[in-house]
Amino acid sequence: MTNPNTIKTTPRLTLGNGFISGLFLIMLAGCSEPTIQKLEGPAQGTTYHISYWSESPVDTKDIKAGVEYEFVVIDKLLSNYRPDSTIETFNSIENTESQEVGGEIVSLVKIAEVVHQASQGCYDLTIKPLFDLWGFRGDALTIPTDSTIVTTLKQIGMEKLEVVDDTHLRKKQADLKVDLSSIAQGYSVERISKVLAQKGVSNYLVEIGGELKTNGYKPGLQPWRIAVERPLPEERTMHKVVTMPKDSPIAVMTSGTYRHYFDDHGQRYSHILDARNGRPVTHNLVSVTVLISDPSVADAWSTALLCLGQKDGMKAANEAKIPALFIELQGSELTESRSDALSTLNTLTIH
Repeated sequence: MTNPNTIKTTPRLTLGNGFISGLFLIMLAGCSEPTIQKLEGPAQGTTYHISYWSESPVDTKDIKAGVEYEFVVIDKLLSNYRPDSTIETFNSIENTESQEVGGEIVSLVKIAEVVHQASQGCYDLTIKPLFDLWGFRGDALTIPTDSTIVTTLKQIGMEKLEVVDDTHLRKKQADLKVDLSSIAQGYSVERISKVLAQKGVSNYLVEIGGELKTNGYKPGLQPWRIAVERPLPEERTMHKVVTMPKDSPIAVMTSGTYRHYFDDHGQRYSHILDARNGRPVTHNLVSVTVLISDPSVADAWSTALLCLGQKDGMKAANEAKIPALFIELQGSELTESRSDALSTLNTLTIH
């Protein structure tokens, strides 16, 4: 029972590496009354950008402090780069007893279990040992032997991770390791969005490492508009523009093979690992963008669909009714296709 974790990770917090942005997120056009406030800075090994405005007065300093504090809380909870984080404490305790990890992590594991089943095991949070085996957390690729991969695969499997209750997890295999990076960036986007909502802001765009969520609209009833990046490693140009809905929240999460990879002796190795065989994916699907209201769910699904590849990914997306945009690279040509749910989605436009 293995799977891929299009590991959207970062050099610091296993959450949002620039490689998977897929969305270089730039607000296109814009009115000025009232003024859009902006916050930005480094976070989770990448950068964040927040744009918001309110028709009633809000405390901008309080909002900034709230956002910064939330990033600290998330880092302490989910970072695989901090030995004192909740998830790394869980990983370091090698026994099969119930451990308290809190409701946030349990809720993410529950989402991951659904996606794991729907993707036939292609998505799996326990992929961490494989990711480490290939050297994808450092700057040097390590190509493992077949026997080493087979041995490491014995340590992988969502079926070895048990949800005990709303705040506790249990390892059925003591050396199991969990990596939430394929879902944690979406979770972070949602947490920051909630900070804004709690501060009285209902019109915002929250982006972390290219993954984002919008709610409401810009001044003058203008919709938020974002640019989807052309999924080629040598380019940083606009491929599509998404006009977001004005009357409902929506997240846009993209996983791709084109930003984070190693080249070795003429062979390109993607950071998208299929834990069913313990190896990087080799198909032609280079980008999957999922557009739904829940950023955590969208994050997990974009990872799973990319790992599955075009044919199996499209089938899984259609069966689960996931709105998804698939982009393949065939030779030098990019071709795109849309899941049934995206084709019939009328709350936004992609052009």
